[in-house]
Amino acid sequence: MTEDGSHTLYLSALEEPYHSMHGAIQESRHVFINQGFNWVSKNNISILEIGMGTGLNLILSYRESKKKGIRVHYHGIEKYPLLPSEYSGLNYETLIEDLPVGLLRKIHETPWGINMDLSEDFILFKEQTDIRSMRPKGLFDLIYFDAFAPDKQPELWSTEVFGQIARLANPGAILVTYSSKGTVRRALNDCGFKVSKVPGPPGKREMIRAVRI
Repeated sequence: MTEDGSHTLYLSALEEPYHSMHGAIQESRHVFINQGFNWVSKNNISILEIGMGTGLNLILSYRESKKKGIRVHYHGIEKYPLLPSEYSGLNYETLIEDLPVGLLRKIHETPWGINMDLSEDFILFKEQTDIRSMRPKGLFDLIYFDAFAPDKQPELWSTEVFGQIARLANPGAILVTYSSKGTVRRALNDCGFKVSKVPGPPGKREMIRAVRI
């Protein structure tokens, strides 16, 4: 359990938690909703999430879209899906208001490779693959880059990967990530993003918000 009472998981292979121990919900809401979703000025948006993990960013996006009346097509990339024993114990639905009962389970049990209507205005498509092998259809307005830390998986924070993402981004698309490392900023800049450092979540001074030029 993290400091705001919300759960996270720990990946022993990388010796890394899925979220900040200062607060899983607190971190995800700040990085991906406050600094990402809320900066997109469209009523119909396509979101690409790199590292869907527990589904926390997805359900926070679902809730925000309902509050604002925004239609969303959400494409989630995840190479190593959680097991039922892992996602069934997560407590996000008890801490986040106005979520349909069973939403988190539905997200994890939705088949891979098909469009699934989570509601009339929120479509989910999950792709079980590596970032470098993803084949999403169409272009995106918002990218959540939520891979494990650059020092744990440096190959995923490369110019090659960000170049691939840039080709999938509409002009003006926003990319947000919790990292603020110089190597990440330079890679994004080299791939056609205008990079800004903005205030980070609790426990982290800065994070990145980048705009596709």
